[in-house]
Amino acid sequence: MSSPEGRSILITGSTDGHGLALARSLAGDGAAVLVHGRDREKVERVAGEVGAASSYVADLASLAATRELAGAVSADHERLDVLVNNAGVATMERRTSEDGFELDFAVNHLAHFLLTLELLPLLRAAERPRIVNVSSIGQMAIDFDDVMLERSWDGARAYCQSKLAQILFTRELAERVGARPTANALHPATFMDTNMVHAMGQTPINTVDEGMQATRRLAVGDDVEGVTGRFFNGTAESGADPQADDPEARRRLWELSARLTGADG
Repeated sequence: MSSPEGRSILITGSTDGHGLALARSLAGDGAAVLVHGRDREKVERVAGEVGAASSYVADLASLAATRELAGAVSADHERLDVLVNNAGVATMERRTSEDGFELDFAVNHLAHFLLTLELLPLLRAAERPRIVNVSSIGQMAIDFDDVMLERSWDGARAYCQSKLAQILFTRELAERVGARPTANALHPATFMDTNMVHAMGQTPINTVDEGMQATRRLAVGDDVEGVTGRFFNGTAESGADPQADDPEARRRLWELSARLTGADG
């Protein structure tokens, strides 16, 4: 695996769990890590702990805050080598974002869709730019007639369709931009020992370090140089829900996401 030394790497949701472990690992090996979180105190503490190059506070439940995050990163840096879209939520009851969208879909997919498109110029300024979308093996097809689950909300469905949306986005993005930047998605590990997993009432199966190593590989590993549009289960390439293989579904999600976020897609 190549050294991340000197690479600028933005990790959303990097003040806890998997994102924090990734920030520590990459910064410890010389990467210029850009820490992000929604709690200012935690962001400042983690930024100091890992020696972050920059730190940003933004609540991805707000599209305005997401756009401001992209603007701040662009103002502070001439290039971005790697974007790791890691932040996520798994709600126990139906909640909506600041913009009125179902919260899992808003944070896990829409915010990262917008952030990625806003940061594309910065990524294209890098020599070998990469995007890594932290998804899940838990996936459910998107019901385009009820994307916000207003008729039949269920916690598992909300989370799983938002994670599949990330995979559809990954594949469509790879089709549209080619290999600069590359874009891949992964399920890092199953029920890592994180606060989110505990909040869901699940018993951890894998360690945070196992998931972190899989994500780090996609972010800086030599063996995946030039690889794009793929989904990985840990370090093994994997299939996804059949909807991810449907070009019409991918196009439909892209157009819906661009309309909801106001992104220039």
